[in-house]
Order: sequence, then C-alpha cells, then structure tokens
Amino acid sequence: MNFYVNQSIIIHYIKIGGISNSSVFQIGSAGIIKPYSHLYNTGGFTGPAPTAGSSPNQQSDSLNGGTV
Repeated sequence: MNFYVNQSIIIHYIKIGGISNSSVFQIGSAGIIKPYSHLYNTGGFTGPAPTAGSSPNQQSDSLNGGTV
C-alpha cells in the first residue's frame, strides 16, 4: 500500500546547534529514513591527526579570549 503526502512547509527561522556523522535532520514526514553516510578526505591528508594538546604553537582565539 502506498501513501502520498502533500505538504506545504514554511520555515521562517531555524537554528541547528551541531551536526555529527549520525545526525538526522527531518522536515516533513517520511515513511522510512534510510541511512546514508560517506566519508571524504577533502583536505588531502595522508597521515594521522596530532593528538589533542600536543601542538606547541597554539593560536589565540581573540573572539572568545581563549586558545584554539
């Protein structure tokens, strides 16, 4: 059995606080949400990332008064 849903959705303002690899953002209705995930190396990195806090040259974050 197939159901067809016609919707008219108006969004005046939307704020998304954070998105991760497992986030689902849905507007409207869906019978089935199919997982879809692709990881891309858009920066062309070839080695592992440095461990957190091991960088000797920390940059200053002038907007928040902290370090990055």
